[in-house]
This record gives sequence, structure tokens and C-alpha cells, in this order.
Amino acid sequence: MAPSSLSPDEHFQVMTNTLRVAMAQLNFMVGDIPGNLQRILAAAAEARDQHQADLLLCSELALTGYPPEDLLLRPSLETRVEKALQQLKDELRGITLVLGYPRYQAGRLYNMAGVIHEGELIFEYAKQCLPNFQVFDEKRYFVAGSQSGTFNLKGCRIGLSICEDIWHSGPVGQLKDQGVELILNLNASPFHAGKTGLRQQVLAQRAQECGAPIIYVNQFGGQDELVFDGGSIVVNAQGTPVFTAPHFCESLDCVDLCLESGTLTACQPSSPELSLEAAVYQVLVTGVRDYVEKNRFPGVVLGLSGGIDSAVTAAVAVDALGPERVEVVMMPFRYTASMSIEDAEAQAQLLGVRYQAISIEPLYDSFMQQLAPSFVGRQPDTTEENLQARCRGVLLMALSNKTGALVLTTGNKSEVAVGYSTLYGDMAGGFDVLKDVPKTLVYRLANYRNSLSAAIPQRVIDRPPSAELAPDQKDQDSLPDYDELDRILELYVEQDYSAHAIIAEGFDADVVQRVIRLVDLNEYKRRQAPIGPRITQRGFGRDRRYPITSGWRAGE
Repeated sequence: MAPSSLSPDEHFQVMTNTLRVAMAQLNFMVGDIPGNLQRILAAAAEARDQHQADLLLCSELALTGYPPEDLLLRPSLETRVEKALQQLKDELRGITLVLGYPRYQAGRLYNMAGVIHEGELIFEYAKQCLPNFQVFDEKRYFVAGSQSGTFNLKGCRIGLSICEDIWHSGPVGQLKDQGVELILNLNASPFHAGKTGLRQQVLAQRAQECGAPIIYVNQFGGQDELVFDGGSIVVNAQGTPVFTAPHFCESLDCVDLCLESGTLTACQPSSPELSLEAAVYQVLVTGVRDYVEKNRFPGVVLGLSGGIDSAVTAAVAVDALGPERVEVVMMPFRYTASMSIEDAEAQAQLLGVRYQAISIEPLYDSFMQQLAPSFVGRQPDTTEENLQARCRGVLLMALSNKTGALVLTTGNKSEVAVGYSTLYGDMAGGFDVLKDVPKTLVYRLANYRNSLSAAIPQRVIDRPPSAELAPDQKDQDSLPDYDELDRILELYVEQDYSAHAIIAEGFDADVVQRVIRLVDLNEYKRRQAPIGPRITQRGFGRDRRYPITSGWRAGE
């Protein structure tokens, strides 16, 4: 955003009658307190010098990044946070800063928001509602606060709340009783499908309850399997959206609060809402980019099979990192169709990535020769199919070891759920881009990406999916149709429906029992699977943690 073009007199009048709040939607690095501190200082300087902001609002736990997990238990945490807060007090002048950080008080750790004004920490608020569900486990670390409070800036009474607080009436009710005129809500709210609409509904309800506008700032960026989508929101006292910040990027945006009328005006246009496909695709791109960048990998390598999953994964990798940092490897076998080889090479040329083909025939034959004495009298089965996948896994991991590139695996949520994957084979790698993406959505993402520019050969999208581990093999030979499978999985995995409840929805009882048995049976595989970006309300990993050894039987 360009510096203000107002004349000095106009600028003085505007600044006197308004409170300008800048929202810093930043991509913090978990654990990098010095680096995060510098990002905050740079944002504060820009907000003050270029946008003439009175206040800069940062996100929840901005100093440590979110979620810091057991870094919060490190003995030096308190020393590092206090040092950073002191540096902010020493260096910041001419703008008020509101930010989140963990802080000890009387030996207890709180999820805190603080206000730094002209060298002093003038106000602090401890988060009252600690989420302990889905991907959140804040009660493991923090003690809940019990009181709200307000501070004054330019005559405006301002209240603070932190993330989950805004989803409950209690903290807002306390602020209403104290005559709050503006609420600042600091967030680290990760993406899942439908989250933007839920946020807007909750903010509208809370603004109407307290009769005050709310400025909701969210962080952006990928942190392991979580992706924070930004999309900071401002609503007026009636709950009507005034401004929405961009999704999936850093931004510094301003809103003006008229101190006489209480009206809010955005200083820039709102960003449009994204379609589901566009949002999910950006989640995957952000997740890959930040996992690779923050962990300092030089690039990525993946097996490009000519199938839909690896095709979408390759497109995401290129959009995240650029073609020069992506290598794809076709690893054909005697069951690999010629069209798979042709399509893989065609996509590699389309994307401009490094491509090579390495046959696994000699590796497989060598393994089989060595195993022959042990296999005497035993018929071929999935052992031989899995061996093919494991040959490919060995090759990709060798390339990774030699070059330092991260191996991207390509299994989708449907396959991960029912174990349609091979341990130490196609599951070998460091990051599974499609881990939380159902197969039916994979196809929609492919079509979405091609609507932007050609990235995936159409034949890859149109042909029936196959692992190509046996002659004329098709996924549907051993799995239900993906439309049916994905709906059953959504009900069982994401909504916790019982087998009886799923059958009552009209699904065949034998199919339901088989799918559920596969999901339960393959928990051991998922425990050894790489992480991947979360896009649903219940992904495998942080969300859904079931025992491997269990006597539970599906039914009611």
C-alpha cells in the first residue's frame, strides 16, 4: 500500500478524528523468536511510516509462532520471551503494538496478548477459552485467564480477545459490561473447508451481542500439517463485514475507526472469496512451500507415474517452488502402460521440471532372485506387488539422500484411509501433499489447475485410476467406486458415524463393514506415514488418533 497522499492539514484532521488500525497478517516461524521479532518490528515501522497507523495488530503467539507445542515446556522459554518483549519496548516508538506471546505469571504460563505503547507494556490479557479439540491441545500448556479488561487509545476504549475467546459469549459479554468500543481479536486459526463462512458468522454474532466492531487478524503460512490461510476480517457493530484481507499471503492492511460516529472504513478493497478448489489448492501450495523453505530443503523429488495423484502433486510442487527445484522420476515396470510413460514425460515437459526414467525391472528381479528360496511353494500375491512399490521407494530415497531434496509422496486421503498404499514403498518420503484430499477432490483440483493454465495432460484425468502393479489392474477392482468410498469415509472418519448409521444412509451393509474394517486395520500404516496439509475438519494425524491395538468392533 502506498504512503498517504493527504496534505499535512488533511492528515492531521484525519488522524485526530480517527483511529487507524493496521493488521499484520504475517508468516511466522515456530520457535524463531528473534526472527519473528524482526518481522514484527519491520511491520510496525511500515505501518507507522507508510500508512500513518496508530496501532499495529499482530496474531496470536506471534513471538513464538503457532503452535509451538512442547517448545513451551523448554526452560529457556521465559528468558527468550522476556528478552524479546524488552527489545520491543526499547525500539518501538510512534505506534502502539498489540501482539500475542506466551508468558509466565506467578509460575503459571498464559497465552497472552499485550499492548506496548511508547516503551511500556501498558496492558495484558490472558486467553480465557483454551481449545482442546481437533488439532488444539492448549490445556496441555496454558492456564486459562479469568478476566477481560480494556485500555484506552485516543479516547477509544479497546478490548482484547484471543482466537477461541471469540467463539464464546462469555469474554465478549465481559467487554460489553466494561463499555468497550472496539474489540481486537488475535488469531492463529488454521484452514479447513468452510472455515471462512464460520468465522464470519461467529464474528457477526459477537459484534451484535456487544454492540462494538471487531478486528480479527489471522496469521498466514504452513506449519507442518497445519496451514493458516490469513483472511483477516473486520466487522462493524452490526456484524456486517467491512473488510476481508487476502487469503494465502502476507499482507498489511488498514482500517479507520471514526472516533465520533464509531463507523469503520477500510483503506483498501476487500479480497474476493475463493472457491473450494481454489482454496484447497492454495493450502497445498502453501503447505509444500513452507515445509520445504522452513526446513531448508533445496528442492523436492517425486515419482511421476502417469496417474492423477502424482500429476496433481507435481503441479502443486512447481507452483510452490518453481520448476527448477522439482525433479520427477518415472520408474516403469513390465505392467506399466505405455500411455503412463508417455503422459509422465509429457507433463514433465509441460511443467518444465527435471525428468528421468529409471526402470525397476533389474531391482525387482534381483530381489526376487534372492527371495526365491524363501518363496518356494508359495503362490504370488500382494507381496510381489508391494515389492515393486518398495523398489521405487528405495530409488527415491537414494536420490533424496544424494541431493538433499525432500521426497513428496502422492497418496490421497481415500488411499491412506483404507491402506491402499505400501509401507516403505509409495509411503516412503517426507511430505504427503494429498494426505487429506479425497480422491474425488483430487480430480476436481486437476481440472481447477488446468483452468488456470495447462499443467496436467487431459488423458491423465480421463483414464481410470490404477496402481499398475498387476496386469490390467484398476483401483475399482479392489475398492468401491470412489464416489461411494469417499462419502462413506467422510461419514466414518470426519463425522464419527457408526456402521449402523452409515448403512441407514442407504449404503450397502457389506461395503460399509468392509470399508470400516480397512480403516481400522490400517491405523498402523498411518502412524508411519509422512505428514501432509490438513484441509478437512478431521484429518489423519493431529486430528484423529485411534489406538493401533484395539478390541473395538464396528457397529452401533
